[in-house]
Amino acid sequence: MIRQVKTKCIYFVQSIFFVLTAFGVTGQIVTIDPAFYGIDSLITVTYDATMGNGGLEGEDQVYIHTGIITEQGGPGNWQNVQGNWGTDDPRVRMINIGNNKHQISYVIRDFYGITGNPAITEFAFVFRNEDGSKEGKTESGGDIFIPFQSQDGFMTFFQSPARSNFVLDQGETLKILVVSSEIADIKIYDNAELIGEAFTDRLELDYLPSNPGDHILKFESRFNEEVVRDSLFFVHDPQVRTLDPPIQLQLGLYRIDEETSFFSLYAPGKEHVFLLSDINEFTVSQAFLMNRSADSATWWIQLDGLQSDRYYYYQYLVDGKLKIADPFSELVLDPVHDGDVVRSSDLPPYPLSGAENIVSIFQPERESFTWNDTNFEPPKKEDLVIYEVLMRDFLQSHSYRDLLDTLSFFKKLGVNAIELMPIQEFEANDSWGYNPSFHMALDKYYGSVTDLKEFINAAHNQDIAIVLDVVYNHAFGQSPLVQLYWDSNLNRPSAESPYFNPAARHPFNVGFDFNHENSATKIFVKRVLQYWIEEFRVDGFRFDLSKGFTQNFSSNNEEMSAYDASRIVILKEYADHIWSLDDDSYVILEHFASNTEERELADYGMMLWGNGNFTINEATMGYHENGKSDFSGLSYQQRNWNIPHLVGYMESHDEERLMYKNVEFGNSGDDYEVQELQTALDRNEMATVFFFLYPWSQDDLAVWRIRLRPVH
Repeated sequence: MIRQVKTKCIYFVQSIFFVLTAFGVTGQIVTIDPAFYGIDSLITVTYDATMGNGGLEGEDQVYIHTGIITEQGGPGNWQNVQGNWGTDDPRVRMINIGNNKHQISYVIRDFYGITGNPAITEFAFVFRNEDGSKEGKTESGGDIFIPFQSQDGFMTFFQSPARSNFVLDQGETLKILVVSSEIADIKIYDNAELIGEAFTDRLELDYLPSNPGDHILKFESRFNEEVVRDSLFFVHDPQVRTLDPPIQLQLGLYRIDEETSFFSLYAPGKEHVFLLSDINEFTVSQAFLMNRSADSATWWIQLDGLQSDRYYYYQYLVDGKLKIADPFSELVLDPVHDGDVVRSSDLPPYPLSGAENIVSIFQPERESFTWNDTNFEPPKKEDLVIYEVLMRDFLQSHSYRDLLDTLSFFKKLGVNAIELMPIQEFEANDSWGYNPSFHMALDKYYGSVTDLKEFINAAHNQDIAIVLDVVYNHAFGQSPLVQLYWDSNLNRPSAESPYFNPAARHPFNVGFDFNHENSATKIFVKRVLQYWIEEFRVDGFRFDLSKGFTQNFSSNNEEMSAYDASRIVILKEYADHIWSLDDDSYVILEHFASNTEERELADYGMMLWGNGNFTINEATMGYHENGKSDFSGLSYQQRNWNIPHLVGYMESHDEERLMYKNVEFGNSGDDYEVQELQTALDRNEMATVFFFLYPWSQDDLAVWRIRLRPVH
């Protein structure tokens, strides 16, 4: 037993007041009236639910969730947040003004509870329905940030387009609006050609570009001796080239050498994809328009002349709207959640201009690491003693470096395998890790790539195997794979998604349910597994909720647990892939399906979790049926299995601790109290003895019946 411890049409409008507008694809999700304000001003915020991700389109009642960003707090750091999420909070309830627009008015200082005069740089917004099940965000599902347009001094800005780096399709009219805090001489240029001019505080025009390709849209605003200028970048009518790559590529980043890398994204049905990077200052450009494969499914581009020893940032701009990081990122930077995690590491800071939301980072040449674990031989499956570790809680520092010092402790315990609960990039920082967003990226909260390698190397030199807990049943909303195909009306993956089911196929799903019968999902999972094996030398995987790898619909656990031949085929395919890379690798399933199915998977070489928590805790608390406790479910023999591939355990992350329940709920009788600390400890000790004696033979079971002292 294993034990688991652009033609122009221009019109000008001059006014001394500001009119709220929202324009097409280049319009605003949020507008603020007046255009310029101070910290003590009354403003009206209007949200257009048809913009951004469209997550609240059609909703009658919308609520604002908002904060401020200050120079002191830094980019992305919400402060003075207003709104009680998921409640009918009247203070943040907006007025529905029709046409999917919603408004709310407030005095900035009073509403946000601002004291003093902080240097406000931006407003931050997310919108929601009453219970928070639907959200209004950017196209990429990110928070909405609006620059704070101070009324102090002479100012001019683009009200529309509201953002730079967009794509204008052939024949599409661009709505342009420049507003100024003073009546000024305003000129608008496209690629240095004057396309509009007026002496006004508001210059508005419809513009139809004639030339495809790159465009720089620029205004120049003059008031007395002061001049304000700003520019936006867009591509008109992108000319996509259909071309297969010169070599067979792995999806994601594919390094050729230290100067050349390919980038590829599987996104069938999309019109165009641009690579945005610090190389082009995250500016959309025809030169960085990715090629489309002949089958119209894969987008790719080759970059040359890279410097091997520096980090590069990159994202994909899909159909001119959606900015995503690479689904196959090895590392990502998050402007909201990284904070001290990056500042205390050797990683570069988040780029302060051009990028938005999560970005991928890479080095053309990976940092070298010297392994010296060549003599390590993984323990036999039947000899495994596994210790499950949640990095967040096991050590206060939640650090791989500090965990190195604990290896001797594991060794003394008799542990020969450590199972790390999910360490792949998950949403935020405080999590068990079962809410993954980037399955191939190491979450930086626990340490660097080098830190993890050092830990694994040291563990191997202590004859301890490392097993990764991996989550392929689902992904969460930050995942680029989720965002690529999204139904904003239903707030879930769209039917066109090659990765996810629009609705989960089983009742235990969380996040968004992967479709493991789709080849795109299989390619993704196999690629990710390969990375962890080859780059980190992990010795195996524990598949979370492997019973969910099915397209057969089930409404309850009984249906879900029934023998499922299609699921078995999927799991065998993943196991075969793992063993083709490392034939000694452990494949452990959290399955809990029919015994027939589990036995077949065990015979194939996989191992399966065996939950002994209920019966063992029943015994330790002193609640026995007829004075006896039956631990036989921990025996592969009692399950009529042919091979000892049962990973039995007394506790896992999914169960309450035995000792806690002993002390809180233990039985009592006469002068015997299980809730007394020493007694509770003694009963755990006795149960542990029986646990480690497993499995017993049939003859042993005829004699042995676990008898902890009955409580009468």
